[in-house]
Amino acid sequence: MNQVQTGQSDDIVQAYQHAAEVGGRAPSVHNTQPWLWYAGRTGLELRADRSRHLPTADPDGRLLTISCGAALHHARLALSAAGWAPHVARLHDPRSDDRLAWITVAEHAAPSAQDRRLFEEIDIRHTDRRPTVELPVPAEALALIRQAAADEGAGLHWLGQPDLDDLAVAAARANEIGLADLDQRAEMDYWVGGRRPARTGVPSDAVPERAPQTDVPGRDFGHPGTLGVGEGHARSAVYGLLYRPGDGPEDWLRAGEALSACWLKATDLGVAVLPLSSVIEVPATREVLRRMLSGVGHPLLVLRFGLAGPDQAPVPGTPRLPTERVVRPGPFPQP
Repeated sequence: MNQVQTGQSDDIVQAYQHAAEVGGRAPSVHNTQPWLWYAGRTGLELRADRSRHLPTADPDGRLLTISCGAALHHARLALSAAGWAPHVARLHDPRSDDRLAWITVAEHAAPSAQDRRLFEEIDIRHTDRRPTVELPVPAEALALIRQAAADEGAGLHWLGQPDLDDLAVAAARANEIGLADLDQRAEMDYWVGGRRPARTGVPSDAVPERAPQTDVPGRDFGHPGTLGVGEGHARSAVYGLLYRPGDGPEDWLRAGEALSACWLKATDLGVAVLPLSSVIEVPATREVLRRMLSGVGHPLLVLRFGLAGPDQAPVPGTPRLPTERVVRPGPFPQP
C-alpha cells in the first residue's frame, strides 16, 4: 500500500483531524470519552487518556479500551466516507499501554454506499435506556447486525432461555455489588448526573426517572434521572453477547470497533441499542456470561436490541468534549 508521505498536501492533515473529531462522537462507558488523538502529516495516532479512566469499575482498562475501539472505528469510517483508504496498525507500540492504534491513508478511493450510510448514522446514534416496544426485531435486521460485528472480527451470540434468566440474575447481582462498593458508587456518582467534568458524563435527562420495566435490569445508577420511561416493557428485546477469542487489550480494542459497527448498522435499520456493561465489570458475573459462550470466546459486552416506540421523544444527546481537548497536532510525543 502506498502511504501518503510527509510534505504532501495539507488536506491529509485536515482529513486526519476531521477523522479524530468524528472519533470523539463514539460511545464510551459513562461517556468518559477516554481517548486522545495526535494528528499530523504522517498519520493519526490514537491513545488512551487515563485521566478519564474508571479505576474502580474498570481496573484492567477493558471498558476504556472498548470505548477507544469504538472511536477508532468512527475515525476509520470518517476517512473511508471522505474517500480515503485507511490502514490501521493496532497496539502499534508495545512500550506503551496508552498507544492503541496508528492510522495512515493511501491514495483516494471511492467510498462505498455502505460507508456513506453508516457515516450518516454517527450523529443519529444514541443510547436509549427506555423500554423497547412490543414488536419483534426482524430476523433479517439481526442477521445484518451480527454480520457487521463479524466484519470487525467479533462474534455476537444471541441469548435465549434459560440464558436470559441467568443474565437477569447476573445483571441484578452486578447492580447490587456496584452500589454496595462505596468507591465504585462514588465513581459513578461523579460521572453520572453529578459533578462530572464539563461536557463529559451522563446527564440526568439521559437517566430514567424510575427503573424501566424489563426482564433484564439495566444499570442502577443509585438515583433517579429525569428521562421519562413510559409504561412499556422490553419483552420483545433481543440480547446479545459481544465476544472475542481472547480477553486481552487487542481483543478489547477490536470489540470496540465491532460495537461501533453493529450499533451504527442497527441505527441504520431502525433498531435501538442499549449496552449493558455492569455485568462485565464484576468478575463473578462476567464468568456467568463466559459459560454461556461454551468455550467459544470471552464476553466483552452485553447489548440489548429492540424497536423504539414511534411516538417516543428523542433522547437528548450526551455532551462532548471540545476538539482541542481530544485532538492535538503532531509531532507525536514518545512514551
